[in-house]
Amino acid sequence: MNNSFGYVLLGITLILCLCLSGCVAPPTPEQQVTPIDNYDPNQVISPETTATISYVTEVTPFEYVTPVASTVTYNQLPQITQIPREKSCLIYTNTQNYAYNGSAFTFNLKNAPMYINYTVIPTNITEKREVASKTGSKGDSVITIDTYSPYSWLEITVRNKTTGEIFLQDGFGKGHSIYLQNTLKVYKQDDLLIETKGNLITGTVSVWVKPEYNFDDTTQITNGTCIDIEQTRVSLPYATLTPTPTWTG
Repeated sequence: MNNSFGYVLLGITLILCLCLSGCVAPPTPEQQVTPIDNYDPNQVISPETTATISYVTEVTPFEYVTPVASTVTYNQLPQITQIPREKSCLIYTNTQNYAYNGSAFTFNLKNAPMYINYTVIPTNITEKREVASKTGSKGDSVITIDTYSPYSWLEITVRNKTTGEIFLQDGFGKGHSIYLQNTLKVYKQDDLLIETKGNLITGTVSVWVKPEYNFDDTTQITNGTCIDIEQTRVSLPYATLTPTPTWTG
């Protein structure tokens, strides 16, 4: 009797376990949903694309705008670079009538350049020259001309005071220039000996140097003996062109 009651209790327990396990009854025909078939036989499967790396920023194209007319002016000149100037002071000047004689002085040039200005008045001579006829119908003629004496010359020599090495030698006549006025430049920084010699000529020689480093005591230089010398953009063999000898007939 007790065994029958135990079997009944076991069956009830199994039924309760099945209910608690979540068993769901299958859907009724009204509850069943038919899945939608979206398949299109003509559709094209697009391949997978990879994003392109861009190193620029895309913007809209530039829109050209006609500028407003402006007044054109022609009075604007380009800026001209001024020729530099530097102060130089007079250390020597001498006017002399030369007849195979000369003079000399020394100076220790520590800050170049040194400027040597000279002006000469050569001896004039009158001579007769025979000129051939250009047409041939007339014979040769003789003309009288005034010119500079070929024996007039002035020579300036700059050398080392100890060794005698020549750094510059120039002047008027004697194979040098024919300019009555000239400026020579000495760029050699050394203990210099400056000599002037000449013949049948009157010459004035002036020598200028920078005040910086060339004088132990710059207070010895007064404003009356210092000027601003204009520096040329290129190195020229002469500073000022002077007339060549005048020929008269």
